[in-house]
Amino acid sequence: MDDKKKVLSCIQPSGMLTLGNYLGALKNWLNMQDEFQCTYAVADLHAITVRQDPQKFKGQIYSTFALLLALGIDPEKSTLFIQSHLPEHTALSWALSSVTQFGELSRMTQFKAKSALHADNINVGLFSYPVLMAADILLYQPDFVPVGADQKQHLEIARDIAMRFNRIYGEVFKIPEPYIPKIGARVMSLQDPEKKMSKSDDNINSFVAILDDRDTIIRKFKRAVTDSESSVRLSEDKPGVSNLINIYSAVTGKTAAKVEKEFEGKGYGEFKLAVGEAVADELAPIKERYEKIIADKAELERIFRAGDERAERVARKTYFKAMKKMGFVL
Repeated sequence: MDDKKKVLSCIQPSGMLTLGNYLGALKNWLNMQDEFQCTYAVADLHAITVRQDPQKFKGQIYSTFALLLALGIDPEKSTLFIQSHLPEHTALSWALSSVTQFGELSRMTQFKAKSALHADNINVGLFSYPVLMAADILLYQPDFVPVGADQKQHLEIARDIAMRFNRIYGEVFKIPEPYIPKIGARVMSLQDPEKKMSKSDDNINSFVAILDDRDTIIRKFKRAVTDSESSVRLSEDKPGVSNLINIYSAVTGKTAAKVEKEFEGKGYGEFKLAVGEAVADELAPIKERYEKIIADKAELERIFRAGDERAERVARKTYFKAMKKMGFVL
């Protein structure tokens, strides 16, 4: 196991995870377990830059952890833990903030976007979010970090922070490379295919939650936006249909060309029903496993406590090395 390259990835517990999260990232987490030494975290500290209802938030943390297990993340193969349980994350974040420039953080596009979205709550946590993310990554010395387009800038600043720290204080952190998965669909909103599928969308018909029941999934796909034509083909000027083709391809393993051939001469109604049924078939076993896992809180807690301990052994070693290099008395 030690000779495998290391991968780290985290996900926030901010609401129910969607088909977009599953096809775009989580399915790859599952596939990477045999090839890499994987560390996965529920990044609950990041979620509080937006105000959370404490009781709902607690439930979401449990739910997200249980869902990762239901997806097939194996706690014997991978390190799976809850971010806030390890004080090294916030402690290293403070140390790294001293080698992070104000101008770097003020240029982050996600800070600008979220500030516009939550104008009544532009907090310091939202501003310094990338430094905490850098700590999350660097503590575990990963070789690779899987990134989508919306997280690429965060990995770039983490690399810059690590290189600057190493230059000032001496070598501590490995400089991680971005990992572009072999498969991974960019899933768009079912109601507005020009934007990414999001669990925070006000229109519940725009996204499919991983834990939606079969009838709900099929109904949402039946209502999916297409266009005034009736041909099932992949094209830039057909974003709604193209999105459905990509989803169908991702869950069935068929190429876009095969999908086009399968539905040649057939209407959108038949196509949308087929996509809905294929997605429902893919997600049904996950939902079934999830319901069993979430029902046994004691076992769930045993698993995440074991994962916390495993993660902390690595995190503590890196943290103390960094603090020692900086001259702290340990």
